[in-house]
Amino acid sequence: MKQTPVINMQKTGENIRSLRISAGLSVRDLQQIFGFSAPQAIYKWESGASLPTVDNLVILSSVLHVKVDRILVCDK
Repeated sequence: MKQTPVINMQKTGENIRSLRISAGLSVRDLQQIFGFSAPQAIYKWESGASLPTVDNLVILSSVLHVKVDRILVCDK
């Protein structure tokens, strides 16, 4: 039976942080782009405590100029 991939939240968070830094963006920059009143959601993404919603993931991929599957890290 084929195994279903599972999103590794910790590695995905590290990846989001790395991609953000490579894009030259700060957490505050992303906060403004998303229109969040505080940066906590972004810190939670980057720490692996939570994942972006699907709509925020699409926006994030556009802002970072990568495909969605380049953001998510899956364990097989």
